[in-house]
Amino acid sequence: MSMLHVIPGFALTALFLAMVPGQGVAMILRQTIVGGSKCAYLSVLGNTTGLIIWGGLSSVGLSAVFAHSHLAFNLLKFTGVAYLSFLSIQTLFELRNDFGKFDYNGKASVKSIAAFRLGLLTNLTNVKAAVFAVAFIPLFVPKNFNLGIGIMTLVAIQSLVSTTWYFSLVATIDKASVILARPRVRRWLTGISATGLLALAFVLLFTTPR
Repeated sequence: MSMLHVIPGFALTALFLAMVPGQGVAMILRQTIVGGSKCAYLSVLGNTTGLIIWGGLSSVGLSAVFAHSHLAFNLLKFTGVAYLSFLSIQTLFELRNDFGKFDYNGKASVKSIAAFRLGLLTNLTNVKAAVFAVAFIPLFVPKNFNLGIGIMTLVAIQSLVSTTWYFSLVATIDKASVILARPRVRRWLTGISATGLLALAFVLLFTTPR
């Protein structure tokens, strides 16, 4: 399979990951509602920078590790499976709350530099983003393609997809915020995200080393 054949499926996976309710989505919604669209766009760019940093670390580290050790790959794979499964179960428990996991209460940063920094730190402290970059993205790289270059290529696609989705969310936040104010909608999105995370865990579980 060539890289061109992999890209559509990966782009859809990246889109789903960006849409999953979590700290990234909550941060973008909060920034838009409290700080306005300019601050929200800067936070999105900060978030995207975080994706690129995670991808760069994954590319540099995994290119060497996976080339010499299937054991390292399997340890990383099962760690990713365990974490995604835990996150899925934890998300399901949030259905007990009126708003599920999709809650965007909290502080916001309204100054330009602070808004960008908030987006960056939100992503760099997001374990889900780390697991996706380190344990999931490499699985999409074809075996006949350079792993490091392949990871960075897919990270670029993920960054584009994520930025486009978040920019669209900011642009339509007035309408989206009315819909997201409904507890039923937030709980429904929480259930979908839990199911999706579990599906990603199963995909990761049945992958094989390069």
